[in-house]
Amino acid sequence: MTENIDQIMQNATLAAAEYTQFTQEQTDKIVKSVFEAAFNNRVMLAKMAQNETSIGIWEHKVLKNVVASQLVYEDIRNLKTVGIINEDEETGIVEIAQPMGPILAIIPVTNPTSTVIFKILISLKARNPIIICPSKKAINCCSETARICYEAAINAGAPQDCIQWLTSVTREQTQELMAHKGLALILATGGSGLVKSAYSSGTPTLGVGAGNVPVFIEKSADIPFAVEQIFFSKTFDNGTICASEQAIVVEKEIADDVVEEFKKCKAYFLNHDEINLLNKVAIDETSHLMSPGIVGRSAFYIAQKAGINAPEDVRILVAPMKSVGTEFPLSSEILAPILAFYVVDTFEKAINICINLNYHGGVGHSASIFSNNDEKIKYFAIHMNAGRICVNIPSSHGAVGGMFNKLSPSFTLGCGTGGKNITTDNVTAKHLINIQRISRRRPNERFMRFDLSCYLDENLKADEINELYNKNF
Repeated sequence: MTENIDQIMQNATLAAAEYTQFTQEQTDKIVKSVFEAAFNNRVMLAKMAQNETSIGIWEHKVLKNVVASQLVYEDIRNLKTVGIINEDEETGIVEIAQPMGPILAIIPVTNPTSTVIFKILISLKARNPIIICPSKKAINCCSETARICYEAAINAGAPQDCIQWLTSVTREQTQELMAHKGLALILATGGSGLVKSAYSSGTPTLGVGAGNVPVFIEKSADIPFAVEQIFFSKTFDNGTICASEQAIVVEKEIADDVVEEFKKCKAYFLNHDEINLLNKVAIDETSHLMSPGIVGRSAFYIAQKAGINAPEDVRILVAPMKSVGTEFPLSSEILAPILAFYVVDTFEKAINICINLNYHGGVGHSASIFSNNDEKIKYFAIHMNAGRICVNIPSSHGAVGGMFNKLSPSFTLGCGTGGKNITTDNVTAKHLINIQRISRRRPNERFMRFDLSCYLDENLKADEINELYNKNF
């Protein structure tokens, strides 16, 4: 594949021009073919991703590929994305779906093959050609995933070059692509620097913010169940999903029971000296961000790297914390099996700690609570600035959607304006269409029959105008 940016964009533009003429039936045939090809190669691609990146667990990456193919396909299969998608006789408004045009997909190293599958499916469903820009550390597995999807699309009658991918990646090349005038949209998933660069490119962008997910185990919770779910989530692919739990907050009344349950599940609680050792390998002292070298690594690997004598069967490293902030490095987002742990006296203090964690690098993303008290669940949700509030479910899987709830399965989780995003939605195909609106004549009878000269009388106030406006109606 050529790496000439202008040529890539010319190919994408021609593909877009052809694809815009496709019917819903033709589009759906292509999407189904791509889903089946990606799903059928889920194991091979998962192993390839793990081998190339050395991140995570290949068996778990298989499930990510299943979510990105099967569950995403099930979610978008019946979505109307071509022609008239809604018609309201009463309002006289008809909505028509139009494709956006060429889309650039930025792919993270943590979820490479699954994110490629996901972004290809939702883009093709909306009749948009897509260009895959992989992480430098995942070029081969991303290229193979894109190739498999492309061949399936072509076999189903898709336009030539509806899927393109870069086989070498440089910062300059990526920035040139992002700023290209022929590009319609950027789907940006990755590190904060790359996402910020996408937003600064001048091209419309659907990006994500960082996640620093607090988990509140409220005293009414089923403690063994809560801990089981947290372990299932935080150890999944060694914690590489941005919605994975980052800190546990518990009320003092149940703290001992929670700690005991964590230890049963092979958690290792660090002492003060061990926390200092872990700080040095888990967090970069300059940027205060997680160190790439421990992302997606096992708890035992990280313990050894830090010089901590944890047992070989350790599953999660737990760091008891007193507060939140840069002076407490492990209170930051870490995509690895590491958890901060807070014990507080009251429900109110628990909420405050969760809010502090939320604002310490995870605004708008996700938050989690285990509780059987509906009023406290609602209170927690109202006070958290998070697009997704996961209740009694593993936050990794719950925020991504499709498994434990009815959220649209997605590998691009919007964080709203707090996370510098335009939406709090789980981004999917419906976000990748432009909607035209036919607006037929439906006069506003009140306005038409009102004496408009009344608006010119500055002595008439709102209540008087309203009284006149509503008179005889």
